Formats: sequence, structure tokens, C-alpha cells
Amino acid sequence: MIGIKPNKGKLLIAEPSLTGDVSFNRSVVLLAEHNEEGSVGFILNKPLEYNINDLVTEISIPLQVYNGGPVEQDNLYFIHKVPDLIDNSIEISDGIYWGGDFETTVQLINEGVITDEDIRFFLGYSGWSSLQLDQELSSKSWIVVPNEYASSIIQKSSIAFWKEKMVELGGNYLIWSNAPENPSLN
Repeated sequence: MIGIKPNKGKLLIAEPSLTGDVSFNRSVVLLAEHNEEGSVGFILNKPLEYNINDLVTEISIPLQVYNGGPVEQDNLYFIHKVPDLIDNSIEISDGIYWGGDFETTVQLINEGVITDEDIRFFLGYSGWSSLQLDQELSSKSWIVVPNEYASSIIQKSSIAFWKEKMVELGGNYLIWSNAPENPSLN
């Protein structure tokens, strides 16, 4: 599993050595785009203290909002698995889509047609310039793994997601699965 090339739809698992990186320490990132111009992804396992209706008053349902990454944290992004309901969605892969018509999305959430099982909201995103992600992979900052969950990744991801992935990787990563988040506090 280790050594897979990055591509949209794949997951980036932060190496345990990223402990000093506030944004990416223990992160699991879904790559939404990866090409010669750069890469875009969303951190899946860092919920914020906000619900979507705290940020978008037109939405009446309190769906959780996640920290998508350190870039443009004043902008809202979303991934979903209902492209038949949300026009102008961009396919990431395996039944998971990015963005689309926001007004329709708001209406369908309020009507209960779209639920937290269908959509995930993020403030900000994770971005890498051309070749930057490749350099970070070469320096062993990330592990690329397939998204074996496909569109159910929306329900799967949680705060414990990084730890679960460390256990799945096994070997030396098993030790890191139980290490404290901040080793200096140990």
C-alpha cells in the first residue's frame, strides 16, 4: 500500500514525523485534484466548533463543519455524493464530488433531502503548488493510500481516523497509533 502515487480521490495520511505542523499533524486528506499545476485536498478528520448554520444563516440544519486546510480559511467548500441533486459538481472519484450549485444545496439541506450522510463542509482547503506535494512525499511527510471507502468516506472520517489508518498500516506505524498527539506532554 505504501508507495502509491498521488491522484485525485486518494488519501494522504500524515506521517507521524509531522508533529510540529499545526495544520497537518495527524491529518487524513482527501485529494480532490492533483495535476502538473498543483494539488487540492480537504482534511477529513478535524472538526471545528462550528455548524454550517452558524456560518450560513439560510441553512436551518446544524451540520458539522471541518477544517479543510490552511488555505483560504474564510471560504466554505463542500464534498458530497449526490451529483444528481447538485448541478455543476466536479467528480473527484468513486462517487464523491466537490462543490456545485450552492443555492440548490442550501434548499435541499433545509428540505431534508441532503443529510450529513451525503455532504461534508469545510472551511479552507489544503493546497500544494506544482511539484510541492511530490517533494513532501519524497521527504516522507505523507503516505498515499487508496480511498477504500469511496463515497462513504463522508460518514467514515472522524477524529480517530488518523489513528485507525496508522493501525491499518501496521509495522512501525502501530507504535505511533497510541502515541500522544504532543509528545512533549508525555
